[in-house]
Amino acid sequence: MPVQKIKRGYRKTRYILYKETLVDYKEHFWSFLGSFVGIGILAYLESIHFSGSDMVYLIGSFGASSVLIYGIIQSPFSQPRNLIGGHLISAFIGVTVNKLVPDIVWIAAPLAVSLSIIGMQITKTLHPPGGATALIAVTASSQIKDLGYMYVISPVLVGVLILFLTALVFNNMTSSRTYPSHSTYHKHYHKIRKRLSGK
Repeated sequence: MPVQKIKRGYRKTRYILYKETLVDYKEHFWSFLGSFVGIGILAYLESIHFSGSDMVYLIGSFGASSVLIYGIIQSPFSQPRNLIGGHLISAFIGVTVNKLVPDIVWIAAPLAVSLSIIGMQITKTLHPPGGATALIAVTASSQIKDLGYMYVISPVLVGVLILFLTALVFNNMTSSRTYPSHSTYHKHYHKIRKRLSGK
């Protein structure tokens, strides 16, 4: 009997490892295309409008968000509520901590991250890159710090909305990908596409 359990466990393990290591080229293509366009739009806007100014659209936490909203689109952390809410709450907390404790980084940095985690948990908007958004608000250059609460609006809100809209388009271009998950948006999107293409 124990030998059969071991064999069954071994077969299950092999199957899971095999399934997890399969390369899904279509999934990789759409993940690449969506993230490339989303981050590309932010980089383009920064290069033509804000080169050398105080505005910086390409904050590091957007790279981490791209992994979630283009690569792991079914994750609860990737959903619009989490993406938008998590970044905004964390940005607001980060700026507030920076105003209260402006020159003591060893207190401001952990306080901003810890409070942003609690804020996201309370509001059910947990988005891991949000912690980085809060951290950037207290550790970034003076250009970012001087923005004050404008940091919440731009680059955070503007950047997140660009990433979100790009995710809506590219994550719903095929019938195998649905974003947001458990939403009717995907069905409406494909109905509109069929009407426009005349099929």
